[in-house]
Amino acid sequence: MKRPVLGMILKGYPRISETFISNEIELLEAEGFNIRILSMRHPREDFTHESVKRIKAPRHYLPETILGNVGRLLAANLLCALRSPARYAGAFVEMLRRIAHTRKATTAKHLLQAGYLAARVLPGSGVTHLHAHFAHSPTSVAVFTSLLTGLPYSFTAHAKDIYTQDPARLAEKIAGARFVATCTGYNKEYLEKLNPSGTPIHRVYHGIDVRLFSPVAHRHANGETFEILTVARLTPKKGLPTVLRAVAELVRRGHPVRHAIIGTGEEKEALQALAGELGISDAVEWLGVQAHEVVVERMSRADLFLLGCEVSGNGDRDGIPNVLVEAMAMGLPVAATAVSAIPELIVDGEHGLLVPPRDHLALAGAAERLLTDEALRARVIPAALDQVRSNFDNRRLVGELAAIFRAAMS
Repeated sequence: MKRPVLGMILKGYPRISETFISNEIELLEAEGFNIRILSMRHPREDFTHESVKRIKAPRHYLPETILGNVGRLLAANLLCALRSPARYAGAFVEMLRRIAHTRKATTAKHLLQAGYLAARVLPGSGVTHLHAHFAHSPTSVAVFTSLLTGLPYSFTAHAKDIYTQDPARLAEKIAGARFVATCTGYNKEYLEKLNPSGTPIHRVYHGIDVRLFSPVAHRHANGETFEILTVARLTPKKGLPTVLRAVAELVRRGHPVRHAIIGTGEEKEALQALAGELGISDAVEWLGVQAHEVVVERMSRADLFLLGCEVSGNGDRDGIPNVLVEAMAMGLPVAATAVSAIPELIVDGEHGLLVPPRDHLALAGAAERLLTDEALRARVIPAALDQVRSNFDNRRLVGELAAIFRAAMS
């Protein structure tokens, strides 16, 4: 008897910034799941993490845009409508209702992509359950595919997809789901307020593969330049202006520092200009997007990990950035901001230091303490490592998620 297949709907696959998803798929396969990856777009980077190469799941790419794919999408949707007129009519009416409320034409694309899935990909695939990563467009495609096929769906909600979405739309998606997973207790508390239907909502941290991160003794000789590392997309919620101002304050206080930034994004030029205004251009190294192996190597060389997360103007915010967990697993002390679920990972003064968002002087002070106070470093580094090993081991966490999927698919 064939095992049921889990259809995983993703915004894009693989993505350098979403190691946690590829790790999850790899570990679910190790738990015995058959998975099909249903990606809404092709990868945009020309390299990927090593873990992706170990994934066996076949991948299917949906037509990403209507323009250039009208024939394929319409033919698939016509076939879908002919096979099940009542289901297609119901999904079409739902699309019209959503467009009337949101005025977003992308809703029509989500129905067309769902019709493509239902007609061209899912027949004969063995998929019995759909699971979307991110509560916005992937879950919208999952909802429409469920309406067209009768397959149950669930989704994992992360960060931006939760807090930049109309709460009423999100509540509808929760109500129709078999279950919802989310990666922090902070998120779970918010989602439960939108959940009068009582859909099970599970908090399952992403975690990391602790076997890949060996603690390194970060020794610093007097007079040597302090190596500070930040790994983040260069977007407003990451608080990079606060980080750069904190680094400039460390320089003003007479500390020799070198700040490496891994990542890219829409704020890159503005941040480089800010570094120039602050007089620290020569101290900042812009490394762009790097493979995970490079990130680990840079963590092994650094003296401090610095991050300044904040809630951006549109409500976007992080959950628990995986890079913080990875830094702690490497024995790299962390100074960050007490935003969203970060305090679920770091108790201030116990596993690292936390300060209010947008307060560059407080962040500089925390950084200075972690760079120069050996007694503090000796206390927080082993405590942080124990925190990660005890509560953020992704093999154990994916075991929890696997049990949730088994119950939903039984």
